[in-house]
Amino acid sequence: MTIRRSSKESASNSIASQPSNEEEQDNQNELFPIVAIGASAGGLEAFTQLLSHLPTDSGMAFVLIQHLNPNQKSLLTEILSRTTKMPVIEVHDGMSVERNHVYVIPSNTKMSISQGVLKLMPREKNYGINMTVDAFFFSLAEERGSKAIAVVLSGGDSDGTRGVETIKAAGGITFAQCEDTAKVSSMPNTAVASGCVDFILPPQAIAQELAKISCHSYIKRATPLKLVEELLEGEDAIVTIFHLLREATGVDFNHYKQITLRQRILRRMVLYKVERLEDYVRYLQENPAEVSALYQDLLIALTYFFRDPKSFEALKSRVFPIIVNNRTPELPIRIWVAGCSTGEEAYSITICLLEYLEEQGIYPPIKIFATDVNEVAIKKARIGIYKPSQLADISPERLKRFFIPVEDGYQISKSVRELCIFAKQNLISDPPFSKLDLITCRNVLTHLGSHVQKKLLPIFHYSLKSTGFLMLGTSETVGDTNLFSLVDRKYKIYSRKMSVKNNFRLGFSK
Repeated sequence: MTIRRSSKESASNSIASQPSNEEEQDNQNELFPIVAIGASAGGLEAFTQLLSHLPTDSGMAFVLIQHLNPNQKSLLTEILSRTTKMPVIEVHDGMSVERNHVYVIPSNTKMSISQGVLKLMPREKNYGINMTVDAFFFSLAEERGSKAIAVVLSGGDSDGTRGVETIKAAGGITFAQCEDTAKVSSMPNTAVASGCVDFILPPQAIAQELAKISCHSYIKRATPLKLVEELLEGEDAIVTIFHLLREATGVDFNHYKQITLRQRILRRMVLYKVERLEDYVRYLQENPAEVSALYQDLLIALTYFFRDPKSFEALKSRVFPIIVNNRTPELPIRIWVAGCSTGEEAYSITICLLEYLEEQGIYPPIKIFATDVNEVAIKKARIGIYKPSQLADISPERLKRFFIPVEDGYQISKSVRELCIFAKQNLISDPPFSKLDLITCRNVLTHLGSHVQKKLLPIFHYSLKSTGFLMLGTSETVGDTNLFSLVDRKYKIYSRKMSVKNNFRLGFSK
């Protein structure tokens, strides 16, 4: 759910509590929120409006990333200095970020942040697309997590959308300028279309909302994880929230990693200025739409086309040759992409497989089963339409061969879509597929509890052929199970062991 409300409506829900002077003093040397503000054409006016309405003592830092003419010296710092009493500084490489300061990216540079220090590098285009805003948003999400805040203002492209998705997934808050106040609206509109924007407001209202958010415990306190741990004490309220979610969606979130869930519950509380978990429970009970919104937040999953590109080369060199070896023409290749989200992973594997088969001059039938518990994501995957920003890592050759231009983006070609069968599936409770050559389940296990991980591995073993393979995310492993043998340590590819006594029994229930 995207929150569309005025600053007056936001204030009516405010239940903010101010920290004590002692607590605030203890927090001065800890991580503080950083607000990254991206814009392109028409962004100067929006920047000015936003900055002129920000308090000078919010405890946040503000970093402005705009597409500037690479051949001209930027006057942005000088212009913006007239609109705020906060120091406005053009960034130089290695500059440390401080609270209540405004930092402006220099022209013709790309910027990132690490350990509170801004890094500059020459700007380069990825297949002709300049994604300066995304680049900084990505690094900020990794650097600050829940203390990362993204704002997308007026601009004429799609830069910032993937970064907004990343910051929201990291627990941060996201804003976009509303269409009727943006001089050029495609940049904020594309971000909004991703479904990952929390607030859609005019610049002045964005500033007011930022000021209120800066007072919330989740943002203000030094260590958000301590606040998350405190939620463990409100176990009755958590039980009620999980019950509401299960009644509405059929998904039991007791099987998921609890710290991550509580972080994302807290994120929703920030949006409504709610400090007490019990108050948020009451809000959920009175507003079924918020139950659906929380559900979508809990299932946020980042996925891109050809994520970790070399892992797909590993499939071509280590897996596909064995899969097609001695295969009869009528026997289909069967692949299961578990946790497919909005389809990028499934389509990437399909494209990779088609390229390999063409190189070998063989054309067996193909069936790609792609599943996810999130029905909203599955619907997007079936349609297969993606914004240009989502295709930034696709080569021109692949774009021409496997995608069709449509309004505001590209659609996966029909010949590829027809190979992929998308379906809603709960890995924990629904029956698996069988007789599979390959299962990919990348970055799904990390969101599940250890007991569920141990349950899923025998399911995957059961589903694979004797010559089948399992591919996990780079931070995942099969642990000490004796069901799989390691094929590629770096890209987490495993083969099914031939002779293992597997006592796994199918016993699925809705």
